[in-house]
Amino acid sequence: MDASSRAADPFALDKSDIAKSFSRAAKSYDSVACLQRHVGSALLALLPSDFQPACTLDLGSGTGYFSACLSSRFGGQTLALDIAPGMLEYARSRHASGDLLWICSDAERLPLASGSQDLVFSCLALQWCYGLDVALKEVARTLSNTGLFAFATLLPGTLHELEQAWHGVDDGIHVNRFLPVREVERAVRTSGLKPVQAFQRRWVMHYPDTPALLHALKALGAHNVNAGRSQGLGGRRKLAALAQCYERSRVPDGLPARYEVYLALLQRHAN
Repeated sequence: MDASSRAADPFALDKSDIAKSFSRAAKSYDSVACLQRHVGSALLALLPSDFQPACTLDLGSGTGYFSACLSSRFGGQTLALDIAPGMLEYARSRHASGDLLWICSDAERLPLASGSQDLVFSCLALQWCYGLDVALKEVARTLSNTGLFAFATLLPGTLHELEQAWHGVDDGIHVNRFLPVREVERAVRTSGLKPVQAFQRRWVMHYPDTPALLHALKALGAHNVNAGRSQGLGGRRKLAALAQCYERSRVPDGLPARYEVYLALLQRHAN
């Protein structure tokens, strides 16, 4: 998507806003990153037990939690790359291992040599790209001939309950839009990568009330970053109306927040 198209699209993402949002959330992120831990652990489980990469890239590394896991599991050189400088600064302060190298850059323009990585790992980061196809082609370019790419991204239906509750309050854009699975699979097909495994999985988190969910999204830095989003939440009256609408979704465990996730393990096509 070019700049003019993004400007006309109310669902378009602004990467500078994304970088600022995640930078601000660096210190609070780990306290509310339960979903990210579950998804990342599921991704790690996809990797063959005998796989031993010499060079690993954690793409969208955030606070470095999985960067450290990858470094500990595989040794060798691990690159932690993220678009948010605040995340990298915080991650560097938390993980002092000399085997971890920190890079502030964009997933769609990887500053890495072709064929240089044996493993690329990306947990819930690629949904913030302008073009998933561009990011996947960059990963394919940087992978070695025997390299693997494990990634997870969000699909439509994520935060469905929150979106439905907002629809009962106003017509604004309050929830980020995610690519449908057919578009994710199309990007995979055109990337030069082929699936070893690929599937969809749903996680449902539960919160005691609406403020707790909104706080968690803000603490993650993953709240609404659409270009056409409403500026501000609208005050106490609107939040009270949102809470009232969300209560219709309550289950015994609390207020549900659904996450639809696409997980895949890919490898390069044989030459």
